[in-house]
Amino acid sequence: MKTQLSPIVAGTMNWGIWDKKLSTSEMIHLINICIENKISTFDHADIYGSYTTEAEFGKAFAESKMAREKIQLISKCGIQLEGSRKNEIKHYDYSKEYIIWSAENSLKNLQTDYLDVFLLHRPSPLMVADEIAEAIEKLKKDGKIIDFGLSNFTSSQTELIRQKTEINYNQVQFSATHHEAMLDGSFDYMLVHGIRPMSWNPLGTVFREDTEQTRRLKKVLAELVEKYGVGSDTILLAWILQHPAKVIPVAGTVNIARIQQLMKAVELKMDKQDWFTIWAESMGNEVP
Repeated sequence: MKTQLSPIVAGTMNWGIWDKKLSTSEMIHLINICIENKISTFDHADIYGSYTTEAEFGKAFAESKMAREKIQLISKCGIQLEGSRKNEIKHYDYSKEYIIWSAENSLKNLQTDYLDVFLLHRPSPLMVADEIAEAIEKLKKDGKIIDFGLSNFTSSQTELIRQKTEINYNQVQFSATHHEAMLDGSFDYMLVHGIRPMSWNPLGTVFREDTEQTRRLKKVLAELVEKYGVGSDTILLAWILQHPAKVIPVAGTVNIARIQQLMKAVELKMDKQDWFTIWAESMGNEVP
């Protein structure tokens, strides 16, 4: 692992037409707010905004005149969306030619010479490990990517690729409401092989859904907010950060007040019993 990412990463999925439709000046402002708050890594995927958000971010980054060394850029490839690029059905493509083309296309869109981290977005039953490794080795040799990783890959799928080329990251779903990665062997496998997990949707469904699980969590979070003097989203991120796998949360918020609070989670050391209380309330029962 050659790249030093910020302890919390800014996710850009919602910056473009899929949600917030930020203008170039708004994106520049948001990039600067993130940097001011020690969040220097930005997580992209070619498909965000139906293949438009990378280019919008790239335009904002270029106009900001910020030094490339100040930030780290992550992108992902492999998902072919239906209705785009003459695709009649959503599918995956991990041919050597496509991986190289996709990485180079992301570089063009982001207006940069290299990606700090390049991920395969979702596993495909048709992926050939040798072909993937050849593409990644060429991209590294040409200086177009620094570190390589996966996203949403199981341990066995990761091992298939790891046998052929070095893997530094795996971005998976992990939160207080979706904690399977710490129980199904995923994090254990990553710890054994020196693979750093990233967590997408790190706040889970706590603020999005009204279920028995989220009601239980909100109740305990209200008590912990009182105890620790920080927001409930900060506590949920601190819960993730406390795992020994050294998970890096990818926070998708564009709310400036929230961004300014995110790094408090890095400093917050939660009492072990509080950590287990959150897990128990998520499950709806005490640990075995």
